[in-house]
Amino acid sequence: MFTGIVEAVGTIECVEPFAGGVRLTVAAPGLDFSDIALGDSITHNGACMTVTELLPDARFTIDVSDESLRCTVGLDREGGRVNLEKALQVTARLGGHLVSGHVDGIGDVVRFAPVGENRELVVRAPATLARYLAVKGSVVVNGVSLTTNDVRDVPGGCEFSINLIPHTLANTTLGDLAEGAQVNLEIDLIARYVERMLALEAN
Repeated sequence: MFTGIVEAVGTIECVEPFAGGVRLTVAAPGLDFSDIALGDSITHNGACMTVTELLPDARFTIDVSDESLRCTVGLDREGGRVNLEKALQVTARLGGHLVSGHVDGIGDVVRFAPVGENRELVVRAPATLARYLAVKGSVVVNGVSLTTNDVRDVPGGCEFSINLIPHTLANTTLGDLAEGAQVNLEIDLIARYVERMLALEAN
């Protein structure tokens, strides 16, 4: 379980294919390694991955399956930057919202424009996720917990807008986005259970 509060930005140093996926070497000098052990979970742009090896100079490896590559973007680009968050400790402050680290779908950036010192980010979500998104609701974009300002239904899905403050832009990879980019999306856990309960009541 995670919160969507990014702890560090890492760089994918190496992508090594293997049968069934790729092995990534990630450099994360800004991440606290004091409590990281083999087998620990770390989200990479919102996708939960397992640490398979700890390396010198604040680096580690993860194995990304073909299935994970199919469901996400940005995990197979050598030199790419990724938002990192270690798994939530029970005693930690929950600054964002409850995040599973399981990417639900891929969105398309349709607007990324200055609004004063902030940026307006507008993402088009596919129809499979549109019903889970609501105004002032929570959504995870590339591993970052965010609040929607507006949600508008469009053919084939919906578009939601987010206001990104300078701190978020400086401390995550969201500042690297541009129109036409794709992002990993995870919808709010509560929305999943509400839909399930309503579906059962309707039967």
